[in-house]
Amino acid sequence: MGSTTNGLQPVSVAERSLAAGAWQWAGLAAVALAAVTADQLTKHVVTSTLALDESEHVIGPLSIHHVQNSGIAFGLFSSDTVIVTAVTAGAVIWMIVFFARSGARHPVLPAALGLLIGGSLSNLVDRIRLHHVTDFIDVKWWPAFNLADSFIVVGVAILLGALIAADRAPKPPRRSLDVAAR
Repeated sequence: MGSTTNGLQPVSVAERSLAAGAWQWAGLAAVALAAVTADQLTKHVVTSTLALDESEHVIGPLSIHHVQNSGIAFGLFSSDTVIVTAVTAGAVIWMIVFFARSGARHPVLPAALGLLIGGSLSNLVDRIRLHHVTDFIDVKWWPAFNLADSFIVVGVAILLGALIAADRAPKPPRRSLDVAAR
């Protein structure tokens, strides 16, 4: 009886799929859907309660200030709504493709990318539907923003934290050449 394995191929080569499985997809979808829902709901409350440029003081430096932003962060590219929309759509597609290929790589990916995708999608919906994004969280020392912007920032922070933690994780000791030669 023969063997169908390749005797020259090292046995230690093991392949593990890093593609997202059903649980990773469910986690990503739940987080993204929650982010879109929360952002759209708060924008609806603000637009139906406050007139454009109207403000309501909450506490300390925090106010709810109804403003519109046709650009991206800090109003950049405000006259290029079509380009901003296309770039955002491309980024969302890229994140979904990345997740499909690497969703099982790290346990925080569904949450982090769910926040990024949900925040991006919610702002994208506004850009397509309204040609602007409603911003309303105003802390006086920073330009007004919305929940979607916060979700994007938190998602990026989680990814960076995971990268830093993975880089600082103790590595197994390398075998010396003397041990390998024995």
